Amino acid sequence: MRDYIPKYLNAFLLAFATSAVVFAIFIAKGSKTSSHLYFTTSSSLWTSSFSSSFITEKRKRNGSNPGSVSWKRDGKVEAELATARALIREAQLNPNSTTSSPLRDEDYVPHGDIYRNPYAFHRSYLLMEKMFKIYVYEEGDPPIFHYGLCKDIYSMEGLFLNFMENDILNYRTRDPDRAHVYFLPFSVVMILHHLFDPVVRDKAVLERVIVDYVRIISNKYPYWNTSDGFDHFMLSCHDWGHRATWYVKKLFFNSIRVLCNANISEYFNPEKDAPFPEINLPTGEINNLTGGLDPISRTTLAFFAGKSHGKIRPVLLNHWKEKDKDILVYENLPDGLDYKDLMRRSRFCICPSGHEVASPRIPEAIYSECVPVLISENYVLPFSDVLNWEKFSVSVSVKEIPELKRILMDIPEDRYIRLHEGVKKVKRHILVNDPPKRYDVFNMIIHSIWLRRLNVKLL
Repeated sequence: MRDYIPKYLNAFLLAFATSAVVFAIFIAKGSKTSSHLYFTTSSSLWTSSFSSSFITEKRKRNGSNPGSVSWKRDGKVEAELATARALIREAQLNPNSTTSSPLRDEDYVPHGDIYRNPYAFHRSYLLMEKMFKIYVYEEGDPPIFHYGLCKDIYSMEGLFLNFMENDILNYRTRDPDRAHVYFLPFSVVMILHHLFDPVVRDKAVLERVIVDYVRIISNKYPYWNTSDGFDHFMLSCHDWGHRATWYVKKLFFNSIRVLCNANISEYFNPEKDAPFPEINLPTGEINNLTGGLDPISRTTLAFFAGKSHGKIRPVLLNHWKEKDKDILVYENLPDGLDYKDLMRRSRFCICPSGHEVASPRIPEAIYSECVPVLISENYVLPFSDVLNWEKFSVSVSVKEIPELKRILMDIPEDRYIRLHEGVKKVKRHILVNDPPKRYDVFNMIIHSIWLRRLNVKLL
């Protein structure tokens, strides 16, 4: 994948390094906290959750603040990150100067309003491909570690683990001293599958496995203790993924937690944690995932089919279940109707949260080129530090569910066309490929981790 990076990038980086580091230090000294590299073109943050009272209070008790933490690390590693921060900031603040930048890309150049800042994202992505190194701890045996199931609702967890284990994503280093981040390769799905008793329901199995694992790697290697876990990450798509981190305080408060269930009310912290999409692959098959009709051929206004669970879906079903010829809402899909076909001929696909905030219907809608209608609370959307979801989706609050048809009917046709075009453009970033392709969902997950690592200034 890195063949696309021009050979003269190294020379450019070397020439820019001195001024870049000075620039990065200048930025850092201008604030008591680190400069967060969320790619927005406005002065407002992309989420209001940064002021979470829980996070603030816990940090006071814990003495942890990613923006002000200092610890000893390899100088070369930190110099690389300082250079990257400055280069990305330059692209963010001076987009016009990047039109003739040597950071060109023969494969794909992000552009358009589906991105918060396409210039900064493009530069960040290329730098990630060139520089980013991940060390995967080798301790632990399959199937609890280094392995995951690659089908069904938790497929993304298994696919990511397997791709990292086999270095298919090309970011893995076998030298931990060269690493920018360290991956804890346990699978919450596999821990619960093999060790959890559904009768006894003893969740302490998570505690035993994860506490023991962190103890082992922190005793054997210096990296966890050196950074207090700030440059380590875990990944899970299981509903209990966040729960798995409760039992190690530094894992919960310090480490990068990459979660499908990115729920602010369950202490997901977007300053350091990264959301990623929940994608249901019932058989593990990834062919024929995408496709849909053009806007003029989409004859159904909106569609949803799913069970009544959680707090939001019962409200949706109560108001719209089989009550309207334009808003097709079913708890059980009638015989003769095809779920995927209905998505592909609907203008809007309703994506309400269920038991958890994440929903596989969001990727399904995007694959079907159907504009997602997001109905959730406290959900941090996947890749929202890069993607501007307002440009390819519609958000509806729970209290607006009774007005759903009016809201969708009131969207002007020209705006709908733009939303539909945005869905088609963003599809490449949500798509599952095996092997992974540049800018696809797996590389976007890595990019989210890269951004979180850049947000932490290590001295």
